[in-house]
Amino acid sequence: MRIAVFSTKSYDRTFLEAAAKGSGHEFRFFEARLTRDTSGLARGVPAVCIFVNDEADEATLEALAQGGTRLVACRCAGVNQVDLRAAKRLGLTVARVPAYSPHAVAEYAVGLILALNRHIHRAFNRVREGNFALDGLLGFDLHGKTAGVVGTGKIGAIVAKLLEGIGSLVLAFDKYVNPACTALGVSYVGLDELLAASDVVTLHCPLTPETDRLINAETLAAMKPGAMLVNTSRGEVIDTAAVIDSLKSGRLGYLGLDVYEEEENFFFEDFSDRVIQDDVLARLLTFPNVLITGHQAFFTREALGNIAETMVASFTAFEQGRELPNKVEPEPAAPAQGES
Repeated sequence: MRIAVFSTKSYDRTFLEAAAKGSGHEFRFFEARLTRDTSGLARGVPAVCIFVNDEADEATLEALAQGGTRLVACRCAGVNQVDLRAAKRLGLTVARVPAYSPHAVAEYAVGLILALNRHIHRAFNRVREGNFALDGLLGFDLHGKTAGVVGTGKIGAIVAKLLEGIGSLVLAFDKYVNPACTALGVSYVGLDELLAASDVVTLHCPLTPETDRLINAETLAAMKPGAMLVNTSRGEVIDTAAVIDSLKSGRLGYLGLDVYEEEENFFFEDFSDRVIQDDVLARLLTFPNVLITGHQAFFTREALGNIAETMVASFTAFEQGRELPNKVEPEPAAPAQGES
């Protein structure tokens, strides 16, 4: 089957071609992001393979369907970039990679926590300039501190286990209780209680209407003064302007981000010789207690291999007319007022 791969980097090509060896699939790799304007690149191709910052909105999906595309495969866990209702209406199948390597993201989140706490990023730059002074690099023991994990799916559960192993008291917030977490001794509490008690809050929830701007001015005010906030889930889970205000006031003590709500304009590209035309992102980069990375938490050999293998399995199953185990359906519509 022919597949148009958007937002392609060299590593995507390497791992997809290795996973597809002998399968008969034919890839067409494009560096461009999928948008309505670039959808014509997939004309006549039965499947497209997209990533987190591609735009599979209604207009784009209509153009893809008109061009003969029947499968939209997301080489990521989240599918908030896809209008699932429009896809269903157009007869398009949507697939994803639900668990490429939860350890990759979980370990990275803990790495951000450790780096922020001990100012490793600042120490690295100092030493390169011959400055070995320790002033301003004072951290705290995570052992004995309270860590709040928001979202306890596969990734969040591993983060909870890692933090528990360090010796932190772990609290969790999720609408579903994960038995793997309770077996560790993790306590599920309400969001307000978690925020008020936690020295570190780490976000691992999907982007849904309920989690959109979950961290906002109100919830930031409920956090423990001087606490650390880390987000490796989706940028829109936090209200960035409110976070900046909290950093400026000193209420929020540390911020670690591997995602950003406007990241599609910058992440995965080299802007080192250009001015960043985003005042919010530029302001965040001025804080000494903020550490931002470019959506690399997933970026391990194991994760990329699993992603590629899952994608190829989906292409093969679709081509053979078999049910896709990673098929994504839209959430049922809420009943109209007065209906039950």
